[in-house]
Amino acid sequence: MAIDALPPLREVIATHGLSARKALGQNFLLDLNLTAKIARAAGDLEGAQVLEVGPGPGGLTRGLLASGAGKVLAVEKDARCLPALSEIGDAYPGQLEVVEGDALEIDPLDHLTAPYKVVANLPYNVGTELLIRWLTPPAWPPKWDSLTLMFQREVADRIVAQPGSKTYGRLAVLAQWRAEARIALTLPPEAFTPPPKVSSAVVHLTALPAPRFEAEADVLERVVARAFGQRRKMLRAALKGLTPDIEDRLVAAGIKPTDRAEQVPLEAFCALARQVAAK
Repeated sequence: MAIDALPPLREVIATHGLSARKALGQNFLLDLNLTAKIARAAGDLEGAQVLEVGPGPGGLTRGLLASGAGKVLAVEKDARCLPALSEIGDAYPGQLEVVEGDALEIDPLDHLTAPYKVVANLPYNVGTELLIRWLTPPAWPPKWDSLTLMFQREVADRIVAQPGSKTYGRLAVLAQWRAEARIALTLPPEAFTPPPKVSSAVVHLTALPAPRFEAEADVLERVVARAFGQRRKMLRAALKGLTPDIEDRLVAAGIKPTDRAEQVPLEAFCALARQVAAK
């Protein structure tokens, strides 16, 4: 089923010579029914401001525009993709702005008005770094209201993981402290060209008006990074460098000094961050 009057993506890729480049973390999703499904996972896009990172030949871009997005800012590092994206812009006049550059260096607010939605099939090599940046802005609530992001399945599992599981870690704490996070859909390797070695999943995160529990963001990040940086150690050893009386701080936060990081729920990490900040 066609979602617009533009050519199929395989034809677009052949016309513009867009072979996926491993160095850029590219794996193209060519089924426009799937890209439309990802766009729908982002919720109501009618009139919305949307940031897309790494659009490639524009499959997801077309899904977003066909879903009624008021404006899509597509940030693309690969200049080879710009002509294909320009053709999409011609088909949706006034709705698509393409910026050539690195998403890590571009401020979306130079091009979009807040609050905006982020919807992206993220390049594998920068996906986690971008997520951390979106979850740790200088002030909360952030300028975005939701993130709908494609990751390797193992990364997606880490974002929604619960205490006690092997995948529970820094990403889970930072994501769930300030957002509702869920896996919206999963995709097998064969959905992509070229097929990656692992399955992928789309995670949908909705920003909370305020963090679930009180804590200073920089202190919580430091505590969690140290705790999970040596996750096999007991917390009294893993956090030893934070403060000389770390065992007392752990007890005051309701955490056993002999626990390991994966046993500690979000609320307790926040309590510990408050204890550390109060020293």
